[in-house]
Amino acid sequence: MNITICGSMQFHREMIAAKATLEKAGHLVVIPSGAYHDELNESYMTTDEEKINVKIEHDFIREHFRAIQGADAIVVLNYEKNGIAGYIGGNTFLEMGIAFWLGKKIFLLYPVPKMDYLTEMHAMQPVILDGDLTTIAAETRAAV
Repeated sequence: MNITICGSMQFHREMIAAKATLEKAGHLVVIPSGAYHDELNESYMTTDEEKINVKIEHDFIREHFRAIQGADAIVVLNYEKNGIAGYIGGNTFLEMGIAFWLGKKIFLLYPVPKMDYLTEMHAMQPVILDGDLTTIAAETRAAV
């Protein structure tokens, strides 16, 4: 299966590890290009202006939308952040929306967080992995 990983760039190390785990299981996996380069990773930037400029300069939002378009599914790495269990930020919510619109399967590593857009996230009917990426293989076989 072709999978695009989504999530807060704060979780870039986890994205790299998840990519390796999923590739070992036979999947083709794309992660945000900023995950490999600290100087392009907004989690290391101190001002909103820096974050905005890097997203515009490298066209990161469209780049990841294109990765989602070419994927069969997305996996959202929604760890705890800012005191919110299963955090899903604005950019990741947009990515979920694109995946939903394109009819892609949406996997969440952890349950839907209690955030303002909780109802919209539930309406996208994501598959909750309960922290176990290996359940994607079982989910994939069940769909065939």
